[in-house]
Amino acid sequence: MADGGALPRQITKDEVYDAVAPTDFGAMLDVERHMNRSSAFDKIISATHDHFWDPLDSKYIDFAEPFDLENQQIMPDYLVPALETDYVAEYFADKPKQKIRFVNEMARWQLSAILHGEQGALNLSASLCHVLRDPGAQEYAANQTREEGRHVTAFAKYIKARWGRPLPCGQVLADLLVEIVHAPEVYKKIIGMQMLVEGLAMGAFATIYNEWKDPLARKLTQLVMTDEAFHHKFGKIWADRTIPKLTQEEHEIVENWAAHCFQTLLFNLVAPHQMREIYAEFGLDPDKVMEEFQKVATDEERRERMKEATNIFRVLVKTLWNAGIITERTKPFYAMYVDFKEFESEGDHMVGDDIAEDGIRYLQTINFGIDQNALAKVAAE
Repeated sequence: MADGGALPRQITKDEVYDAVAPTDFGAMLDVERHMNRSSAFDKIISATHDHFWDPLDSKYIDFAEPFDLENQQIMPDYLVPALETDYVAEYFADKPKQKIRFVNEMARWQLSAILHGEQGALNLSASLCHVLRDPGAQEYAANQTREEGRHVTAFAKYIKARWGRPLPCGQVLADLLVEIVHAPEVYKKIIGMQMLVEGLAMGAFATIYNEWKDPLARKLTQLVMTDEAFHHKFGKIWADRTIPKLTQEEHEIVENWAAHCFQTLLFNLVAPHQMREIYAEFGLDPDKVMEEFQKVATDEERRERMKEATNIFRVLVKTLWNAGIITERTKPFYAMYVDFKEFESEGDHMVGDDIAEDGIRYLQTINFGIDQNALAKVAAE
């Protein structure tokens, strides 16, 4: 650990992730740091041009594409947990138009939460630029900051195109994002954002891509996934270089932090108390919705939902498992909801990887004029 400011326990096991206090710019003027630039992230940095896209250029994505919000649901009923309660389902049984608007407002809430998450990722990436000493790691963080910036722009443009303005961030997500962005410990930033929030996003994006009815939303999430797949790799490199070297005490600190983040998200992220204003707007009693929701949101119901590959919480657990963060000590907690044998058979392949790869091929046709069909024909011959 370099001098220059008091920091909490960093648990740094690799010089690539060595950090200083965010106020210690003097450490960045150290000549020696430029002589020891890591190449660990060079492939990710160099691949940036392969998945470049511009949300302000309609040749990549056109936010003027229409969608009939008044008569069409953007997403199916099963993606709206409240509709599984008798109270909400019966309320909308004879109100088809109101139900469409309700479901689409829930979609607005989800996309707004994603927008706020992308803003958190932008600020966190920028904060890493201030503390990482290694020039290669710092360049990667700066590169991700730029990409998160276009995500913020893109999701804001989509929400404006469909609803006019985003909804406020739910308090639970807001508190977690603030905690992660302001955390002085690098491991909290990487686990919290690069692994859990990014993993959450990849699961959400895969669900939108596969299940939503709005082609524009599907195109947007695929474009974002071409970036996020690389951001996820940054966290994987950290895990590979750090987790095997931890002492038992250090591993427990990291493992407890991960479990804290997961539990906070699992039990609160989509709970009705996070969107009380929406229920009130439609004449529903938010407390009654919460009461009914607690009856259906059982551990058994969570287990059933988490059998789906794109379930956001399943993706979170698999991310932690593949990183080696979960041990036998906390495995029983997660095993209440997922089958670890499935993870072992699936390997490192993550949901969304194939969607992102298809997206990159699409971008190559725009950026470099590469005809993927011609390439496939040559390869076949």
